[in-house]
Amino acid sequence: MFIILLSNLNFKIIQYLKIGINEMVYRSSFVVSIPENFIKKTFIEISDYTTFYEDYKKKNKELIKLKSSNFSSEVVFYENKELKELINNYVLSSNKILAKIIVDHQSPFLKSIIINKGSKDNIKIGTNVYDKSYLVGRVIEVNYKSSRVLLLSDLNSNVPVTITPKNIQAIVTGKGNSYGQIKYIKAGFSEKFTDQSKVYTSGTGAVFKSGIPIGKLIKIEDETNTKFDVEFYSDFSQLKYVFAEVDLKKNDINSDDDLTIGKNENPTQLKIKILEDELKIIEKSNFKLKEKNGNLKNEIYILNNKILNQQKEISSQKEAVNQTNIDKSELEFLRLNLIYGHKCKKSFMNSKGFKVGTQGYKKCVLNKGRKINE
Repeated sequence: MFIILLSNLNFKIIQYLKIGINEMVYRSSFVVSIPENFIKKTFIEISDYTTFYEDYKKKNKELIKLKSSNFSSEVVFYENKELKELINNYVLSSNKILAKIIVDHQSPFLKSIIINKGSKDNIKIGTNVYDKSYLVGRVIEVNYKSSRVLLLSDLNSNVPVTITPKNIQAIVTGKGNSYGQIKYIKAGFSEKFTDQSKVYTSGTGAVFKSGIPIGKLIKIEDETNTKFDVEFYSDFSQLKYVFAEVDLKKNDINSDDDLTIGKNENPTQLKIKILEDELKIIEKSNFKLKEKNGNLKNEIYILNNKILNQQKEISSQKEAVNQTNIDKSELEFLRLNLIYGHKCKKSFMNSKGFKVGTQGYKKCVLNKGRKINE
């Protein structure tokens, strides 16, 4: 109040004092408001960052779920494709029925499989079993809805074969692995074997039909003798479906097939028609799966773009946080400058001070007015 009253008088001292007080009040209000604004801004940024991070984790979980769903759809698609190829082969070979492997016995000595077809489906002991057009074994045990198939690689398997191109007769026995062994050939005939020799069933003994491809010949030489093995065309460890060759007759169709057969209707044609209908259903399912996969890929693409944008936002927010830390350092310098600036400023009374704006001046202020030897 005293200064306000004296301000009406034109004393220079009073005017300078009034200016100094105003400058101090203005600077103090500015400095006091900075921490409040900084805390408010920092709180808002942290809240935004937390919300953004939670949204990012949620989108990432959705992306993982979509990728898993897409992978499952691809597995179903390839299984349908495999079944379609098998059914096509089945339609072309009306005397073969498609069977699924339900048990696979893998042991050093026993090489057999269990299929889901039995006497109900006209399977008999001795029925030939194929992998597409390649022979894989024959049925040795029959149940009502299942059968056991002895593979060619089993130690108990013996198949009469013909080796081309010289049509040499021999026996192929199983070795318990992925190969068979040529036995019971006359001396001198083995010299006619070449790298191009192929092995087919000969039909001798009426156990197997003649001309069924089995594998190709492999020559194994050591210091004492020469042996010949057969590399089977089929990989028995990868079998999922096989074909069993049966004799189809008019009365072979079971009553539980829910089919009404007239006197002039052919059961084979009816089965082919059923399989064609199944093919249409599978093709329709494949089309729907492809469409669904396309939609999933589009969603994944959109989510990837969102994640990329969110990562860019995180990067920009990190830059903003770094800039905030720099502003905090500048704020600290301004606060110390108001208190210790007169001690560091070079003037007539302080010849050892520093020029305002120099690095030495800044170090002096940050050191609270204490001189620093440079």
